[in-house]
Amino acid sequence: MATAPGRGRGRPRSFDRATALEKALMAFWEHGYEATSVSDLTRVMDIGAPSLYAAFGDKRSLFEEVVAEYGSRYGSFTDRALAEEPTARAAVERTLRQAAVEYTAPGRPHGCLVVHAAVNCSTPEVEESLRERRNANIAAFESRIRADIAAGVLPADTDAAALARHTGAMIQGMSQQARDGASRADLEALAEIALSVWPRS
Repeated sequence: MATAPGRGRGRPRSFDRATALEKALMAFWEHGYEATSVSDLTRVMDIGAPSLYAAFGDKRSLFEEVVAEYGSRYGSFTDRALAEEPTARAAVERTLRQAAVEYTAPGRPHGCLVVHAAVNCSTPEVEESLRERRNANIAAFESRIRADIAAGVLPADTDAAALARHTGAMIQGMSQQARDGASRADLEALAEIALSVWPRS
């Protein structure tokens, strides 16, 4: 029996992949990795499980793609600040101020996906991957701080590791505060206090 037109093996996907990925991103961002089931994903993405697996692989593979997409679309402000600002302090100031904006933006989940998606995560590989991303940010701040110490921009006795970790703690704390209802103004006030501890040359 002849195959009906459009029903063969080469049939194109009946959904827009980018749109489906964005919907998955929002689901993981809102609920975290562990609490977002495959059935949740197929529902919000409006596709069947076979289509999800065919287009994205398993749940973990989809999440890895979501994290990469989140990093390029919503979480890239830290990388830009580090690349474009002349000093570590300026980069941290820009990052914290932008976090206050991004973490409370209307129309999408509050906080940071990379921070929130790891909560109550019992999948070691996912937990480790997110931890590595968070620690990489702290290491990047520490590198910039050490460069400023070497250049005399910051005092020689500045504790670069502690200052970088303080920045990481502020970013992660601001994310949770945003999820708990803190406003942009609330987070901007926190950023001001965080910046006040920075040493002056």
